[in-house]
Amino acid sequence: MPRAFLFVLDSFGVGGARDAEAYGDLGSDTLGHIAEFCAVGAADRAGLRSGPLKLPNMSSLGLLEIAKLASGNYPAGMPMPERIFGLHGAANEVSHGKDTPSGHWEIAGTPVMFDWGYFATEGDAFPPDLVEAICREGNIPGILGNCHASGTEIIIRLGEEHIRTGKPICYTSSDSVFQIAAHETHFGLERLLELSQVVRRLLEPLNIGRVIARPFVGEGAETFERTGNRRDFSVPPPEPTLLDRLTEAGRTVHAVGKIGDIFAHKGVSRVIKANGNAALMQATLAAMDDAADGDLVFTNFVDFDMLYGHRRDVPGYAAALEAFDLALPDIHRRLKPGDLVVLTADHGCDPTWRGSDHTRERVPIMAFGPGIRSRSIGVRPTYADIGETVAAHLGIPAGSHGWSFL
Repeated sequence: MPRAFLFVLDSFGVGGARDAEAYGDLGSDTLGHIAEFCAVGAADRAGLRSGPLKLPNMSSLGLLEIAKLASGNYPAGMPMPERIFGLHGAANEVSHGKDTPSGHWEIAGTPVMFDWGYFATEGDAFPPDLVEAICREGNIPGILGNCHASGTEIIIRLGEEHIRTGKPICYTSSDSVFQIAAHETHFGLERLLELSQVVRRLLEPLNIGRVIARPFVGEGAETFERTGNRRDFSVPPPEPTLLDRLTEAGRTVHAVGKIGDIFAHKGVSRVIKANGNAALMQATLAAMDDAADGDLVFTNFVDFDMLYGHRRDVPGYAAALEAFDLALPDIHRRLKPGDLVVLTADHGCDPTWRGSDHTRERVPIMAFGPGIRSRSIGVRPTYADIGETVAAHLGIPAGSHGWSFL
């Protein structure tokens, strides 16, 4: 029986979304703009990387042709491969929003066709009655922030006041999200997680997608640093996903990184936590070794988005892509006859774009494995085609959305 490996390069968009203008993202292109900056030396950083963007393995999987399909242009400065291996194409997102849950759920065959709730963009982000309820039921003296903000910036700005007052830092973004930053020791990690669960319950009537607990350490603005103990408290998907169908069929779903949190742990057999792309890759390789016939290993590589996209760090994003590309042969060496690997993304986060939020873009699809012949699958109408392809490959019934491209 075959196995499947589904790897999400969080935020690695390829531009060209047909509805980008509606989201204020017309012209955004995560891959294209990173390559452009690298080609002219604007993404060089001593000790980190230099020169044109170097992704030889993903280029051999059709990445440059994907970019041309999605956005109309080949990425600047990247040499064409001698040949292409496997299936390659791009996909449009049909879900409402450009957030992490919507993207992942659609990848797993369940698009989000309803509108999320969002918070105010002017004045206080959170309504007074919600803040009052959080303080009362969470047993806290008040909150700091109450605004749209970058997670790293707001910790630097308010972290010392948080330690002094005991008030957690609460903020949001253009996503349907409520984020809570608190010090791991001064406030307490378990207390932060408990507060996040209280907020998750209070937000149910508002249809907010996620509450994110953002613990940090350090004793001053110059040393504050977020830790790997982040937790996402998501609403469950609106209907069964690929993960549910697999577990109902007796298969094992190995969820690496934040996949378990994104799916509210529905359809997840095994949770494997790791912090950072390098650790996530090692955990993924170990999960591949453990995976039995018929299993799915599903990994989110979060650093592209969290550390580089949102922080608008072009050299960091480029270096992270190059490091991931270098690890792809380790994945290939673990494949058995009949296995399928799919590389994709859940949205864009163009590090050259204005603001610090996600960008509405098409995403790449690179699918390979023993016996998978090279061909273009074009631009798919929905990310759900990815989930239906994995379902068809693993021999379980098709879902209600999407079509297999095998």
